[in-house]
Amino acid sequence: MIDWTEDQVELREGLAAWHEAFSADHVENDDAAAFSWQKWKLVGESGILSLPFDERWGGLGLDLPTTMYVMEGLGEGCRDGGLIFSITTTICSVGVPVEKFGSPALKDKYLPGIISGDRIGAHAITEPAGGSDALRMRTRAERDGDEFVLNGSKTFVSNGPIADVFMVYAKTRPEGGPLGVTAFLVERDTPGFEVGNPIKKMGLRTSPLSELYFDDCRVPATQVCGRVGGGFMVLDHVMKREILYSFVTNVGEMQHRLDRCVEYARERQQFGKPIASYQSIANKIVDMKIKLETSRKWLYDTAQKLVRGENVTTDMAIAKLLTSQANVDTSLAAVQIFGGNGYMAEYGLEKDVRNAVAGTIYSGTNEIQYNRIASMLGLT
Repeated sequence: MIDWTEDQVELREGLAAWHEAFSADHVENDDAAAFSWQKWKLVGESGILSLPFDERWGGLGLDLPTTMYVMEGLGEGCRDGGLIFSITTTICSVGVPVEKFGSPALKDKYLPGIISGDRIGAHAITEPAGGSDALRMRTRAERDGDEFVLNGSKTFVSNGPIADVFMVYAKTRPEGGPLGVTAFLVERDTPGFEVGNPIKKMGLRTSPLSELYFDDCRVPATQVCGRVGGGFMVLDHVMKREILYSFVTNVGEMQHRLDRCVEYARERQQFGKPIASYQSIANKIVDMKIKLETSRKWLYDTAQKLVRGENVTTDMAIAKLLTSQANVDTSLAAVQIFGGNGYMAEYGLEKDVRNAVAGTIYSGTNEIQYNRIASMLGLT
């Protein structure tokens, strides 16, 4: 594992001072499926959105592993999983691709607002008919002079109901395969663009989700992120960071969960002795520790390989698979260790289970990750 410097530890601990405020009323907000604008204001003030971005736009300019280390601390300290998801979505959906592929004008236009929290970002790739098969997208963008005209729809758009700017992927060459997709930055008030109502969901309820609709939506050609036909290059860059940033927060959540279970197992008495003394309970906690450390190692090792410019296709898929499944497994184990208390909403553990299930689906379903690894092994 990485030996973190004093400056890195100090940065993480400094942001930890905000975690209690981020966590306020997390059970009640989850029950109401309520996004907290007050919390988002604090998110902007905390500076956590600035971590990976260059200083010229107001960022901190941190490298990939350091950003992950601080994001892991967010997962450990903040109990509002939906808020965390909205944070990582804003960073990855718009900020990351604009900094990498955007024109100077787009960088100046969007990055300061993303970093300050004044603009919330959303990522629009999935469609009702296509699901994980992005090449089946039906949303079209046809060139008309200095504009593109978008028609179609997107679904499962996290931050959709609250976002100011959307990274939308559409086909500019229907028969062009991966080279026929282009990424566009679409602002909320663009004529012909409509955001659907929030969709009820199982977990991550404080991070609202919706569908998007495009009906002759005219977007200036200057709003293309990257080059026309280069949308899948943008998407590939985004997805790698999305996996690393989103799932390292799950590692922080698993660390918090483990610490909580250890403390509870030592204190909870059954039949005259702590439940930690029973091997069936101790083994569950040991398994939690193993899954936590395995996930942590895969994520950070993959990040370091990515920084070195190595091919991380298989590594990324394994890291995503391991971490998402470990998050589900450890959340279920925590409920079992806490018994009846774990089943009660006030303890927040049943919410962890519902939140964790989402990780097996977003950023490419786990079934897709298996297919990707199999392909890299030459099996398909």
